[in-house]
Amino acid sequence: MNFIFRKFRNIYKRFENGFQVTVFPEKFSLYPKPQYLYHNLSYSQEGEDMILSRFFENKENGFYVDVGAHHPQRFSNTYLFYLRGWRGINIDAMPGSMESFNKIRVGDINLEFPISDCHQTLTYYEFNEPALNGFCSDISMKRNGLGNYRIISEIKLKTYTLSEILDKYLPNGQKIDFITVDVEGLDLQVLKSNDWHNYRPHLVLVEDLNRLSISQMHKSEIASFMKKQDYQLYSKAIHTLFFLSNN
Repeated sequence: MNFIFRKFRNIYKRFENGFQVTVFPEKFSLYPKPQYLYHNLSYSQEGEDMILSRFFENKENGFYVDVGAHHPQRFSNTYLFYLRGWRGINIDAMPGSMESFNKIRVGDINLEFPISDCHQTLTYYEFNEPALNGFCSDISMKRNGLGNYRIISEIKLKTYTLSEILDKYLPNGQKIDFITVDVEGLDLQVLKSNDWHNYRPHLVLVEDLNRLSISQMHKSEIASFMKKQDYQLYSKAIHTLFFLSNN
């Protein structure tokens, strides 16, 4: 018996990192810890849902609005919250994009609308990589032919404002916990199209393709606009800025 415990102590010293040892009478077993104990599952492109999870870690139910939702799971800042029981509104301009949302995100409100700060007809550039789709001509032309990326179609679409979409589709009395905006270059226009008096989420996530550092935020048009709406810069990923309401 003493021999067994001496052997156990030696093995524990050798395998204490990443292994768990269980001792039974007159024998012991050694087995790796389950892998799920060491990681968190993220669906976002830059881990945005991990930052959101820390902010909302004690909130079981909530509501989100995802503008430029792209895909129900891939590069999604909201799917992790959907799995946790949250619900929300997903909006994307790509024709046919809501077919997959209606299959996978059946508890959400899934809408196929282009969003901008006024009613206009814009050219929507569709790539062989749907994550690059958008209305910004300059960005689309720079990406066309870059590596394996190319424009496969150009479609004329009529835009709507975010405020009128929320007026129509947001459930009565529903508060918004966070809005995430990722529309490949027209993000500021989407922000300008919201009614910040009536629709004030706790957090706003916005993609800023200028890729500025935190010390350069004074150069960001998006940061300046959100400051005027009484939001402060709360956190930052590579491209995504997090703004917290001062109210």
